[in-house]
Amino acid sequence: MIAIVDYQMGNLRSVQKGFEKVGHKAVVTDDPEVIQQAEKIVLPGVGAFRDAIAELRRRGMVEPIKAGISAGKPFLGICLGLQLLFDVSYEDGEYEGLGIVPGKVVRFEVPAQYKVPHMGWNQARIVRRPPILEGIGEGTHFYFVHSYYVVPNDDSFVAVEVDYFHPFCAMVWRENLYATQFHPEKSQTDGLRILKNFAELG
Repeated sequence: MIAIVDYQMGNLRSVQKGFEKVGHKAVVTDDPEVIQQAEKIVLPGVGAFRDAIAELRRRGMVEPIKAGISAGKPFLGICLGLQLLFDVSYEDGEYEGLGIVPGKVVRFEVPAQYKVPHMGWNQARIVRRPPILEGIGEGTHFYFVHSYYVVPNDDSFVAVEVDYFHPFCAMVWRENLYATQFHPEKSQTDGLRILKNFAELG
């Protein structure tokens, strides 16, 4: 079973529909026990870091998420679900994250001709190729909507980079942990391929 973590923020149904399109059932849940029992965990999200981390803690979801990752269960973070993995975010203040990936979340500081949020399609540069990128070509475009981006302390976490005035990390990967800044569920055929690859991980 694939559990999509419901903390009352984000694009839960579109992620669930994405999995359904590629032939895999995914359950949207806010029950920590269901998350704990799941074979795979997806942490999606759109919205403010502060509110999201507060809801995860309030609903008792932090420990099942951390335990699942530690146990080697495949985990996929999407957009805010990537950012929440980090030590700290500087979105409208300073807020402690899950501390699973060492590093920080910072706002784009770009010239005026670059709009923030960074929104729309952008070209990926694959730095390391994790299993969920099987069949995804170099230079594939993915869909982004975000004003903040992640900066891992350890470059070995970086799987994909994208340029927006400067290069930034668009995907992290370490063993069973995968997380994307872009939205696979909004990235058409190639994005759905990523969801399918994730769902079919052994």
